[in-house]
Amino acid sequence: MTGIATISQRIWDMKYRFKSAAGDPIDQTIADTWRRVATALAAPESDPQVWAPRFERALSRFEFLPAGRILAGAGTGRTVTLFNCFVMGRIEDDLGAIFAHLREAALTMQQGGGIGYDFSTLRPKGALVKGVGADASGPLSFMDVWDSMCRTIMSAGARRGAMMATLRCDHPDIEDFIDAKREPGRLRMFNLSVLVTDAFMDAVREDRPWPLVFDGQVHREVRARGLWDRIMQATYAYAEPGVIFIDRVNGQNNLNYCESISATNPCGEQPLPPYGACLLGSINLAALVIDPFEETARLDTDRLKELTALAVRMMDNVVDASRFPLEPQAQEAHAKRRIGLGVTGLADALILCRTRYGGEAAVALTESWLKTIRNEAYRASALLAAEKGAFPLFDRDAYPNAPMVRGLDEDVRALIAEHGIRNALLTSIAPTGTISLFADNVSSGIEPVFSYSYERTVLMPDGTRRTEEVSDHAYRLFRARFGDEAPLPDWFVDAQSLTPAEHVVMQAAAQRHVDSSISKTINCPEDLPFDAFKDVYWQAYELGCKGCTTYRPNAVTGSVLSVKKEAAAPSPTQAADPTAAPGAMASSKPPDRPETLPGETYKVRWPDSDHAMYITINDIVENGRRRPFEVFINSKNMEHYAWTVALTRMISAVFRRGGEVGFVVEELKAVFDPRGGAWMQGRYVPSLLAAIGDVIERHLKAIGMLPDDGTADGTPTAPPSADAAPGSAPVVIGTESANLRQCPKCGQPGLIRQEGCDSCLNCGYSKCA
Repeated sequence: MTGIATISQRIWDMKYRFKSAAGDPIDQTIADTWRRVATALAAPESDPQVWAPRFERALSRFEFLPAGRILAGAGTGRTVTLFNCFVMGRIEDDLGAIFAHLREAALTMQQGGGIGYDFSTLRPKGALVKGVGADASGPLSFMDVWDSMCRTIMSAGARRGAMMATLRCDHPDIEDFIDAKREPGRLRMFNLSVLVTDAFMDAVREDRPWPLVFDGQVHREVRARGLWDRIMQATYAYAEPGVIFIDRVNGQNNLNYCESISATNPCGEQPLPPYGACLLGSINLAALVIDPFEETARLDTDRLKELTALAVRMMDNVVDASRFPLEPQAQEAHAKRRIGLGVTGLADALILCRTRYGGEAAVALTESWLKTIRNEAYRASALLAAEKGAFPLFDRDAYPNAPMVRGLDEDVRALIAEHGIRNALLTSIAPTGTISLFADNVSSGIEPVFSYSYERTVLMPDGTRRTEEVSDHAYRLFRARFGDEAPLPDWFVDAQSLTPAEHVVMQAAAQRHVDSSISKTINCPEDLPFDAFKDVYWQAYELGCKGCTTYRPNAVTGSVLSVKKEAAAPSPTQAADPTAAPGAMASSKPPDRPETLPGETYKVRWPDSDHAMYITINDIVENGRRRPFEVFINSKNMEHYAWTVALTRMISAVFRRGGEVGFVVEELKAVFDPRGGAWMQGRYVPSLLAAIGDVIERHLKAIGMLPDDGTADGTPTAPPSADAAPGSAPVVIGTESANLRQCPKCGQPGLIRQEGCDSCLNCGYSKCA
C-alpha cells in the first residue's frame, strides 16, 4: 500500500497518534508512530537494533496490524495496558467478594481493558442468604451494579468500557438473563451470552426436561426445547444473547489440563480462565496478494510465513512490555503467554483473488491460508521456546495431546516435543474495525465487505460538517484499474447479498485452524423465518463453531441491512403521512403553538431533594395522533433551576420539530451521576436526569409514540435496544442506501453490527474496542 486514504489519516490522528496531555502531537507523522511501536516491542530482545527495523517494515506496509491498544500505548510511557482482553476472577457468592470484584473491574477498565465475567456463581433470585436471613437478589441485580460502574468510569473521562456477561444454561435465573435487554437502557454496557453445554443441546434435540440447578440443588425443571426457543426468540427480536458452546471451548483448549473457562472477552474471540489476559494482532491478508484480479492472483505464502513468525515474536514481546491493571492478570499472562494472532482483510484478499466469499473456493482458500498461519505460528513459538524458554505451565505430557496441537504438521509437533512452546495459545480472530479503516479500509477480520462505497460525515474543526466518499480497498483498486463504468464481477459480494449459511461456513472454516475463537456476526435478513433463524445456530453447532452471534435487522435492532435502491428524499415541507409509524412526523418548520394542548403532569421525588419535581408534558394532535410538543419542570428547589430551564427548552425544541424522539429518552437514561444514583420504586435509577427520562418514556408509551412490552398476539417484543439508537437517517452506499443506526460517539448515522460488535463507519467508534 503506497498511499493512505483521508479516513486512514483521521483514524490515526484520533486513535493512535501519540500526543501530549495538552493535545500537542508528539508523533509528527505516521512513520513516527511505526517507529515508536517497533522500538518499544523490540526492547525486550537481547539485540533490539536487529529486530526494530524488521518490526517497523511490517508495520509501515500495513502487513501486520497490532491491536489498537498496542498502537496507541506502546512506547508512550503511560500507565495503560497493551492487552485488549481480560476475563476477571471467579466471583465468590459472598457480598464482600462481589464488591471486591467490582473494584477490580473498575481498575481494569480504567486502563482500557475490556472484561468478561461469569455470573453463574451467584445464587439465584429468591434463594436464602442464611447469614442474614434474607432472600438473594440474584445475579442480574449485581450485573446492574457492574453496568452502573462502567458508565461511571466513562463519565469520569476514562476510555469507554466494554463488558461480557455469561450465565450457564442450567442456572435458575437463566430466563431472566435471556430477557434482560427487553428493558430499555438496561445492561447496555454488557454483551450477553448463554453458556450452552453439549448436554443441553442433546436435551433440546430430544425435547427432554432440563433441570435448573444451583449448588447441587434442583430449583425447577423446564423443557429444554422451550428454553432454547426462548434464547432464539430473544436474539431473533433484539440480537442478544449470543451463544457460547462452552464444552467445546474447554474440550479443545490447549490448556484444559490446568484451567477451566466459563467466560470470554466482550466480543467473544478470547475464551479465558479467571484473570486470563490476551493481546491481539492481525495479519492483513489483502496486503499480501500477488497479481490482483489476474488469473494468476494468489497470496504470497512465503511472505505470509515470514510475517507470521515476526508477528509471534512481536506479540510475545508485548507480554513483557505491557503493564497490567492487576497483579493476578500479570501472573496469568506470564504463566501462559497467550497471544491472539488473527487476520484482517480476508474478504478483500478473496476479491483480489477472484473468489466469491462464502463459496466452496473461498472456504478452501480460507482454510489453506489459516492453516499456514497456524502451523507457522506454532513453529515460531517452538523456536522462541528454544531461544527464550517455554511458558512456565507447559506440560510435556499433556500439552501435545491437545486437539489443535495434534493437528499440526509433523515437523512442528517435533519442534514442540523437543523445545516446548513459548505461547500456550496463539491464534484468534478479533474485531478489527478501526485498524482495518486505518489500513486503507480493508475488510474487517473475516467478515465480508459491508459496503463497497459510502459517504461519511466528517465533523470539521470549525464545527461544520462535510461528507467524503469512503470506498473499500479492493473496490477502489478495481475501479482504478478497470474504470468506473466496468461492471462488478460476481466475486464482488457484500454483506447484504450473502445467506446466513454462507456466513456460517466461513466461520466454521476459520475455526478449524484457530485455537481460541472468532468474533463474527452472522447477518440475517429481516424476513428470515424464525425456524430458519434457529437453523443457523444448529448449523454453527454442527460445523464445530465455538459460539454464534447473529444480527437480524428489525424494528427493535434497527434496519442495518435493509438495503433499497436510492430514492429521492421527500421534501422537508411535505405533510406527514398519517399512516406512518409513530415518531415519523418530522417537518422543517415547527408548527405554531395552539391556545390549548392536552398533557399530563408527573410528580418525581428525588431522594436527595427536599422538594418534589413536577414534570409537565403537553402534546399536539396531528392527523388524529398525539405527539409531544413541549415539556416544563417545576420545583420549589432552586438548586437545579438553571439546568432544568435549559433542559426543558432543548427538549421542547426537539419535540416541536417532530420526527423520531425516542432518542431523548435513551440519552437521558444513559446519564449517570458520579456521586451515585438512587433507588426508586424498587429499581436503581442512576441520576436525576435518568429519572426524568423515565417519566418522558412513560408518557411516550402512554400516547403510543413508543412501543410497550407485549403485542396483541402474545409474542414478546422488546422496546428499542439501548445500543440501537433510533432516528437514523440513510447513509448513501454506492447507488443504494441503508438505514444505519446513530453512533453514540459522533451522533451520525453510521453504526453497523459486525464481528459481534457495533462499529461506526463515520468516526471509527467500536463498542468493543
